[in-house]
Amino acid sequence: MTQLKYAGPRPYISQHGISYKDGKEDKYVYIQNAIQLLKNIDHDYEIQRSYSSDIILKSLDQDVIDKILIQYEDNLKDKIELEIKNYQIKIQEEIDHINNLKNISDIEKEVWCNNINLMKDYRIQRAINKVYYFHCINDIKTIILKQHIKKITTPFNEKFWHILQTLQGVLETGTKSVSTLLDEKSLNDMQIIELNIGI
Repeated sequence: MTQLKYAGPRPYISQHGISYKDGKEDKYVYIQNAIQLLKNIDHDYEIQRSYSSDIILKSLDQDVIDKILIQYEDNLKDKIELEIKNYQIKIQEEIDHINNLKNISDIEKEVWCNNINLMKDYRIQRAINKVYYFHCINDIKTIILKQHIKKITTPFNEKFWHILQTLQGVLETGTKSVSTLLDEKSLNDMQIIELNIGI
């Protein structure tokens, strides 16, 4: 199965070279927090339809992450492999598109395609990390809808902010969309993030 590992920020590839986009971090940096959130919200809710945590993170290895996600999705490995295969096809389609461009020289096409090939493994690793991340986010959405969770509160930090923003977007789109409100608050002299879910 494909392996999670840090790749780096999103590359911008052209006939002029390769650069990296600030603010487009590899999803790998969020996976540990997302998995912890998934595990922590997955329990029976009897009276209170909210979740609050001062999550203590521990490092999870690939096998543990796979075992956790497989609990929520049948054929997870096959789904991930298919998504990565489709991404590889997309890279080849980019190369084909560049080779058919009329407004740049053959040398520029060659350089651009070489740059894409040079960064292929890097981009595929970023895609693997992103696929895992979004499977985890979608599993969190499934639990929220199943358990009718109305609120999730986490410590305030950049990683949880990003995760809850992603979750907000996923909750507000698709067939079972719900309205949400994401806010930063102060609670007992601590900054927290609160995601209110209008189920």
